[in-house]
Amino acid sequence: MSMAAMRTNGREALVEVENIQHYYRRGGGSDLLVLDKVNMTLRDNEIVALLGRSGSGKSTLLRIISGLMRASEGKVNIDGRPIKGPAEGLAMVFQSFALFPWLTVLENVELGLEAQGVAPEERRKRALAAIDLIGLDGFESAYPKELSGGMRQRVGLARALVVQPKVLLMDEPFSALDVLTAETLRTDLLDLWCEGRMPIRSILLVTHNIEEAVLMSDRILVFSSNPGRVMTEIKVDLPQPRNRVDPAFRSLVDEIYAKMTARTSAIPIRDGLFPGTGITMSLPRVSTNTLAGLLETLADKPFNGKADLPLLAERAQMEADELFHAAETLQLLRFAELAEGDLKLTDAGRRFAEAGVDERKAQFAQHLVTYVPLVAHIKRILDERQSHRAPLIRFKDELEDKMPADYAETTLQAVINWARYAEVFAYDGETGMISLDNPS
Repeated sequence: MSMAAMRTNGREALVEVENIQHYYRRGGGSDLLVLDKVNMTLRDNEIVALLGRSGSGKSTLLRIISGLMRASEGKVNIDGRPIKGPAEGLAMVFQSFALFPWLTVLENVELGLEAQGVAPEERRKRALAAIDLIGLDGFESAYPKELSGGMRQRVGLARALVVQPKVLLMDEPFSALDVLTAETLRTDLLDLWCEGRMPIRSILLVTHNIEEAVLMSDRILVFSSNPGRVMTEIKVDLPQPRNRVDPAFRSLVDEIYAKMTARTSAIPIRDGLFPGTGITMSLPRVSTNTLAGLLETLADKPFNGKADLPLLAERAQMEADELFHAAETLQLLRFAELAEGDLKLTDAGRRFAEAGVDERKAQFAQHLVTYVPLVAHIKRILDERQSHRAPLIRFKDELEDKMPADYAETTLQAVINWARYAEVFAYDGETGMISLDNPS
């Protein structure tokens, strides 16, 4: 019997999320809907992963569940009781470690117990036990600056576990670590969970790493983006420990890749692949080196122009989220087509992959102006001005009327980098001016 199946008997709902909607206020335009009617349940004795692209609202939902943020609409119940502030019985592990640098490992772990009013002797006893549990025995008196990233995250885990929560919330806890350290920490965490050595009843994990979700979870809730919705639920009926090369594991990874690209491929390309329309389309920052390298990899053997995304991610050594952004940008530029978990070169993409440097730049420039409305808009403004110059802030203000400031910043940086490569226009970072002429 699988781990998921063994954990299903007699489970009670620990966390219930009902019709959560959340908006971010933005000046000069309508509010941005980040989460739209999200419903989910976390039951006793299970690990559930919230899987989705960056910006799909997963971390926002986790903060709403924890009580650190209030939802615009909907409610969250913990053990059947609505939360009205920081929720009891929950503890969170953050991506950024969030340790106090002036405190030792022991003092960092004791913090939560001190806030609960636990006596010093009991505090020390429980903190030492938690430190020992997560494999940092002997480092109690060390300061965070003396620890590696993986060791700091272990301190964050010990700090969460020491308060003996019912539910452990984890917000992309391994994404700031190198690959080997992340794998070791995942394995150790799963061992503690499967052996029943952690004082928790369930784990809710936010991730954008598809393989991580399949490796760790009993259930996966796949989120769509813009706004965030639960697109589908996937049960992972695979025994622990799981093997990444197991055909059943690979098949599930392939299925998730297909589901996460299905919505994009179903949208007519004229309507845009990214949130917004026309010049206010929100674009990801993907380097031209990444785009060119991906086209070359796709054109080369063994793919010969068409690749399964999981295999392409492995060959290109790219995270799924990074690959999605690059693949969708190639589709926007008509260099590739993305559908049902596959990426296929167009004729234009194949010509680019086989072309020399100057021909590539000319082709990229033509596609930028034709298919990216903001590039065409900026070029038109520059063409119309006698000086062929304009301040970047003029376009930034225009975008911020229709999208959040960070989206506007990322979008402008993306088009500036693409246009610089293609020599469509230049940008002087010191003066903040965009021009049709390269700066001297």
